[in-house]
Amino acid sequence: MKIIETIVKRLAVTGMLLAAPAVDAQTLNVMRAADAPTFDAHRTTWSPAGDIINMVQDTLVALDWDGKTPIPYLAKSWMISPDGKTYTFKLRDDVSFCSGKKMTADDVVYSITRLRNPDTKGPFAWRAGEVASVRAIDPYTVAYELKEPFSDLLLQLTMFTNVIVNRDNVEPLGRDYGVKDLDGTGPWCFVSWQPRTEIVLRRHDAYKWGPAMFKNSGPVKFEKMSIKIIPEESSRVAAMMAGRFDFTGGFPSSFIPQAQASANLNVVKAEPNFQLLYYGFKTTRPMVSDSKVREAMSIAINRAEIAKGTLLGNATPAYSFIDPGAPDYNAKTAAIIGEDVARARQLLDDAGWKIGSDGIREKDGVKLAPKVYVSANTNSSKVAEAIQGFLRKVGVDWRIQAWDATIAPLKMAEQDYELWSVTVPYLTAGDLMSLYFDSRNIPTPNRMNWKDAETDEWLRLGKTAVTPADRALNFGLVQEKVMREHLWIPVLNVDMYMVTNKRLKGARAHTLYQNVFYKGLDLSF
Repeated sequence: MKIIETIVKRLAVTGMLLAAPAVDAQTLNVMRAADAPTFDAHRTTWSPAGDIINMVQDTLVALDWDGKTPIPYLAKSWMISPDGKTYTFKLRDDVSFCSGKKMTADDVVYSITRLRNPDTKGPFAWRAGEVASVRAIDPYTVAYELKEPFSDLLLQLTMFTNVIVNRDNVEPLGRDYGVKDLDGTGPWCFVSWQPRTEIVLRRHDAYKWGPAMFKNSGPVKFEKMSIKIIPEESSRVAAMMAGRFDFTGGFPSSFIPQAQASANLNVVKAEPNFQLLYYGFKTTRPMVSDSKVREAMSIAINRAEIAKGTLLGNATPAYSFIDPGAPDYNAKTAAIIGEDVARARQLLDDAGWKIGSDGIREKDGVKLAPKVYVSANTNSSKVAEAIQGFLRKVGVDWRIQAWDATIAPLKMAEQDYELWSVTVPYLTAGDLMSLYFDSRNIPTPNRMNWKDAETDEWLRLGKTAVTPADRALNFGLVQEKVMREHLWIPVLNVDMYMVTNKRLKGARAHTLYQNVFYKGLDLSF
């Protein structure tokens, strides 16, 4: 606590800490660490976009608090054909957009069609399945036909990628959609966005169709939500301690123990929660094209020390790409990665990288100094610095470049780096494997440029499996192959928390795609 008190006093003296606002029962004051490049759900993978999108827009299906059960939302019911290829959704007939337009089956058809349109270049389009057609049978009935079964379709339809959008809002705005305006059927309505500064939402007064997981079906109990972007960790800590904000999902992990001891704050942990902090290799770059080099970097670090020293125990070491508690985890992968500094040195020697006069390895006149792209003010940037120290001991010099979250996706899209890092949320092994390792997802989110026919076939068989055993078998084969190729350095399974002012009641952390805050229907003072 003394550390936080010192930060608060220091920021007060320097003028960085504003006085706590008077209690306003009509405004929910929220703080976050990172902004997003766009709030167009069909064109982003960025989690800082996902929570805002889910506040303003809705999906056909919601994910219950257990993190695994799809429940009715805009679709009040559904039927699945015996062959698993056709889903018939019955829609609610009382839903309207913030603009006042009534939502119908035509909006569902337009939304899925836009997502799947190649011109949209939707990186998460696969989450909608291999769509044959989406048709409006009547104003409140949709026939959703697949080319092949997709056992996870309902689960994937809970994701922000598959929100229902308003064509009358999307098309006039063009590329400014999701930047200048965002219409939706959610409990909150978009008002304004000042990048890197503030997002303002207002209550959707007509909203009354909240999913059954909430006690309150709507509308929300606040007139307005102000979401401030505060990248600096010390400022976020001080602001919450001083009562400036009601809620944050961006409280630094290293200060969670102090927040738990605070008389002013509540800390709520998201459970279940599967989040992997990893560093991926762009395998088409010569410096990291050799699996020996990739393995060496992975086994030269001490994950337990990083978990303890960098995140202060708010994470567990990750020796596999999938958390052992996640559905369809392959236990055989547990033995693939072992920390062994001596072996790391030998692998680098075998790959032809020899120690230079400055202690950094060289080959053909090139230093083993890969560029590593991360988002600034995140766990990835802090952990990268810890890894940098470990790797210098074996002759590898990570050159870390931390980018602001609003431009990090664009910089990663330029492909000019050897490694990058994010903390990726997922629900199942198949969810994560399908997201990153399918060759159709090159160049993003398959930034490794991993193109392997065997991997693609196993992914297809896993996604179209009609039995749990077949699904687990095929997704398990993918896990083994991509881990033996050392396409990533798995580092930490990261805990996720929401921190609230104690005057805020009804807060519950949701696991969905790092949202933590989901809809906010039960929140009140």
